[in-house]
Amino acid sequence: MPPCRDGDGPSRRGFLGALGAAGAVGLAGCLGSVGSRPGSTATATETTDDDALSGRIAIAGSSTVYPLTLSLGKSFSDAHPDVTVSVTSTGTGGGFADFFCPGRTVVNDASRAIETDERDACATVGVEPVEFRIATDAISVVVNPDADWADCLTLSELAEIWRVGGASSWSDVRPEWPDEPIRLAGPTTASGTFDYFSDAVLPSAVQRTDHLTTEQDTVIAKTVGDSPYAMGYFGLAYYLQNRDAVRAVPISEADGCVLPSPANAKNGAYDTLSRPLYIYVAREALSRPEVAAFVRYYLERSTSEPAVVGYVPVTEETAAANLDRLDTLLADG
Repeated sequence: MPPCRDGDGPSRRGFLGALGAAGAVGLAGCLGSVGSRPGSTATATETTDDDALSGRIAIAGSSTVYPLTLSLGKSFSDAHPDVTVSVTSTGTGGGFADFFCPGRTVVNDASRAIETDERDACATVGVEPVEFRIATDAISVVVNPDADWADCLTLSELAEIWRVGGASSWSDVRPEWPDEPIRLAGPTTASGTFDYFSDAVLPSAVQRTDHLTTEQDTVIAKTVGDSPYAMGYFGLAYYLQNRDAVRAVPISEADGCVLPSPANAKNGAYDTLSRPLYIYVAREALSRPEVAAFVRYYLERSTSEPAVVGYVPVTEETAAANLDRLDTLLADG
């Protein structure tokens, strides 16, 4: 599990997180107060430049990015007690379609880049999404710890398991594996993780959905942890958080079988299932001081905070470019 910080749980004043009961329980252990970070001149219990900020910042989107935004939303609210940051896990596509483009939120967490039809849908109602890359993830394929036969999987084997009309039992993948049904659990079609996995693993096939699908990644972890013949996949932070219940399967890459980890995502060894993570901000909302301040706070900490959650932080150069872009947008009005 990623290292936790000391302090209160997620019920502190000014902060709201919405993931559902299972998700809230799964993350509550790592929602303590956040101290000073590299490049920061304030702690979570101090106000920063503007101690008069107030209002509500509504955020939805990716379940993968959720724990990172959850953590930063809480520490920002600790620093600005009159600002409420609410974070809801809806899936990347669900966030764009149901919350961000309709104007119900001002930030959308995303585990893939925005699609053309989503940008067009936002444009029709006057919402301009501004993209900021904030971390790198390594999608983790997980099995039950007792499934010791699954010691490495090729992309073609993954495709056989997850495609429509594919393997129904483990022995369909390799004859020497158990003749037992594979119990699958994965994200919904509204998820950016679903989309990325489809593009990376199933470029010429359709991903199946005849199994448990959910936006609650902790439910996937529990399902896999409860069955010796189960398999699921989700973002790296959820694997690190649930290492006592599930086991990551190494994926066959150019240099052999490679486990998902921050180091392997950063150095390129775990290449196929590593992907960028984003936040999208409604440009119009940047006129609100509390939104502009929160986005700056988020971007300033993107070189360090993702590592606390379990992702790879962006480089100093990326962070600087993000902040330059934010400054330009604010100057342009």
